[in-house]
Amino acid sequence: MSDFRSGFVSFVGRPNVGKSTLMNAIVGQKFAITSSKPQTTRKAIRAVLNKENGQLVIVDLPGVHRPRTLLGQRLNDLVTSTLTDVDVIAFCTPANERIGPGDTHIVQDIERFPKAKKIAIVTKVDTVSKERLAEHLMAVSALADWTEIVPVSALTGDQVELVSKILVGQLPVGPKLYPDDVVTEESEDDLICEFVREAALELVEDELPHSLAVTLDEIVESESKPNVHVSLWVERDSQKGIVIGRGGSMLKTIGSKARAQIEEALGYPIHLSIQVRVAQDWQRSAKQLGKLGF
Repeated sequence: MSDFRSGFVSFVGRPNVGKSTLMNAIVGQKFAITSSKPQTTRKAIRAVLNKENGQLVIVDLPGVHRPRTLLGQRLNDLVTSTLTDVDVIAFCTPANERIGPGDTHIVQDIERFPKAKKIAIVTKVDTVSKERLAEHLMAVSALADWTEIVPVSALTGDQVELVSKILVGQLPVGPKLYPDDVVTEESEDDLICEFVREAALELVEDELPHSLAVTLDEIVESESKPNVHVSLWVERDSQKGIVIGRGGSMLKTIGSKARAQIEEALGYPIHLSIQVRVAQDWQRSAKQLGKLGF
């Protein structure tokens, strides 16, 4: 066991570059919700991958962006505080988007964490030609002196195993940090709330995603299946009607999609009840952010 490796790695990058999807692909299980909408991830989510020669703890983080609200600032602060302690920082950039000022800023920013080794991961390679991928790899190479640069497709699984092998190889020698039966620090309560938010994110209008938050009210056990009660929060009364939909149609669809995901994750059936509530401009209120768990 003298060459056994263990440690923490964080994926960083702009919002919606495939960080959460890649984490789920590496660990082979869904812990982080994914969406086509930016800034889906709002907290540090830890998933554990056990290999014969090491234990990799992946800390999925929110995308780094220019904050426009108190929530946005707190998410950026979360990224900074987490990166201080990780062993490897993996900068993620999608092959189907040009390197831009946001990428350059993030790469410069992670240089503030000298403890961590730096690798670059080019995501979504299944969406571009070989010529375009080669061009992107050259652009990424010019950004910094990376320990490794690896292209990957989390969707097709191409080179996912190689990414995990490279990440484990960059970790320091050390004992396991978690028991073998621990695969995440996410509680069942957290998973329930996140799957409800994921279902809502994909269904509501473009201006709404940033305004959505979900909290767990209670779980009432019963002889048949537990009754799970959650609150889906919005910022304005006008948004409440959009989420509920005509005759409750939108909320019913959200509940159906979320329940299927929750039941798959938990391994047993549930009854899901969603109450839509308003917390006025909660993204900008310290009091409301605290109430909603931020």
